[in-house]
Amino acid sequence: MSNTAGTTVTAATAVTAVFAVEGMSCGHCERTVSTGLSALPGITSVTADAKAGRVTVTAAGDVDEHRVRTAVDEAGFTLTGRI
Repeated sequence: MSNTAGTTVTAATAVTAVFAVEGMSCGHCERTVSTGLSALPGITSVTADAKAGRVTVTAAGDVDEHRVRTAVDEAGFTLTGRI
């Protein structure tokens, strides 16, 4: 898999983290959170699930929780922690 910067990410180097997010209630909310997180450096995949209240982030290395929290906050939602 590759991200937009052309960095190759293998299953051995990819890191996946799941976070609880409050305030998402619809597909638009999911897209807003996903778009904000996808713009972060190193992020290769984002799946937001409003019904479950969580977002799954895959990155080329460690997932920086502070950056994830900031992006979620800027999107208008609240990251309540890592699951």
